[in-house]
Amino acid sequence: MHPPKVETFDVHACTNTDPKGFVRPVDQYRTEEFGLYLDRAMPDHPRFARLESWLLPALGIRVTDWWFRPGQERDQDFYLDIVDIDRSGPDGSVWRTVDHYLDIVVRSGRSSTVVDLDEFVTAVASGLLSRAEAERALANSYRALTGLGAHGHDVNAWLTSLGIQLTWRRHPATREPGPS
Repeated sequence: MHPPKVETFDVHACTNTDPKGFVRPVDQYRTEEFGLYLDRAMPDHPRFARLESWLLPALGIRVTDWWFRPGQERDQDFYLDIVDIDRSGPDGSVWRTVDHYLDIVVRSGRSSTVVDLDEFVTAVASGLLSRAEAERALANSYRALTGLGAHGHDVNAWLTSLGIQLTWRRHPATREPGPS
């Protein structure tokens, strides 16, 4: 069992350091009162061409729209990682996530499903997550599932009900202009 995955997002350097230590360039960061948006290409990844994510510290989630390469598509619209999020640096410009193994696959308008529960249980049993971290992860995942279910499995509708307005490059109702 692997330790929790840690990822770093350096807004000033415009980089994202993945859990394996690879530093990737980020096309766009945007800091909002409720979180951090990032958009980056994934030129060397066999399944994904691009990702857009929002880090939402108050909810303990990272919401991602994976842009699958042709032929690699999955039946999902958004992927929610259950994470702890903190900020460091003199101006709080370095964000860090620590993964808590639980994830939620959202199929907009149809379903929201928790995945990787087996990894979560193994991590807790192995002492890789403390009791407090495990309880926080469960609470965050249940809050997300309840909110998603109450809003027809619509990520944006749920978050808007909480005063969080996300923008995305490829979702028409909340389209964010991309680089030219």
